[in-house]
Amino acid sequence: MSQTHLYPLITRPRFAHPIWGGTFLAEWLDLPPPRPERLGEIWLVYDTNPIIEGPLAGKTLAQVTDTFGAALVGERTMARYGADFPLLAKFIDAADRLSIQVHPDDAYAHTYEAATGFHGKTEAWHILHATQGADVVYGLARFSNRAELAAAIAAGELEPLLHRLPVAPGDTVFVPAGTLHAINAGIVLFEIQQKSDLTYRVYDYGRIDATTGQPRALHIDKALDVTDYAPALRGVVPPLSLAEGRDLLVACASFALERLTIAAPVDYLVDPATFEILTIIEGSTTLRWDSGARALRRGEAVVIPACLGGYALLPTDDVRILRAYVPDLDALRYEFAQRGVDAGRVAQTVVEC
Repeated sequence: MSQTHLYPLITRPRFAHPIWGGTFLAEWLDLPPPRPERLGEIWLVYDTNPIIEGPLAGKTLAQVTDTFGAALVGERTMARYGADFPLLAKFIDAADRLSIQVHPDDAYAHTYEAATGFHGKTEAWHILHATQGADVVYGLARFSNRAELAAAIAAGELEPLLHRLPVAPGDTVFVPAGTLHAINAGIVLFEIQQKSDLTYRVYDYGRIDATTGQPRALHIDKALDVTDYAPALRGVVPPLSLAEGRDLLVACASFALERLTIAAPVDYLVDPATFEILTIIEGSTTLRWDSGARALRRGEAVVIPACLGGYALLPTDDVRILRAYVPDLDALRYEFAQRGVDAGRVAQTVVEC
């Protein structure tokens, strides 16, 4: 197929109903009835999600990536991941606290989880809603080691070793692979992550899975293998302004996340080295490109092909959009250096992991 057949792609979301899910997302997104009692995750963009509109409807994002390659994902993405759509974008509603868990990095995943086909899992959270006093578990409060952590888990005394990070709406938290973490109750967020479902639970508060009648599985040995035992030094990531109404929230080798705040029509050029994921988190807009247009409302996400060239956003009211892509970190650092932004300050947002 010719790359001229590519267009902005919207996929059918995947809904997950874990024991900690709530009702916020269904109400916030005005989902039609019948609404689920618990809705914990909406996987907006994932490689097994099917395209729902246009000539490619019915094809999964993975199939389209395999067919179009760099025309969809860009040469930079192809160089890193091959014909593999590398990111997962989702909403999470934590009505109850999630398990304390950790994810492996690429090296561990490729060595010990090769049969799954997954990479490691580094992620970032952008907080959409948080109750007063909400916090997340984020790494260790002090230096520890495998033996101490194993003993604390066995004794049910893990929590005193953990660092808690207060969060509020608008905050961004970067969670590199190896960081023990948990989203606590009262938080709704957008998550961008490497396309991986490798999660090693270390503590789940003794909860019983209603579908099995058994406690949810723990993965303590693997978690101890991959945990970073240094204390958590990062806090909420401070944004950097790229332009008026365009803030860089965080960037690492796997992904960058920007927040666009738009009140009037604006044109964007697409970097041909990467795709983009646009997720509407407030308001509504029309997305227009050379051969078409599509109205988008809160909660919808669209994949912008690397070959698209450019697009326009025409908001119908004030709109906020999260924009994810695979970045060129050196180019970002150079751009901020040219503006005179201190390298140490840039390193807080453009991070190594």
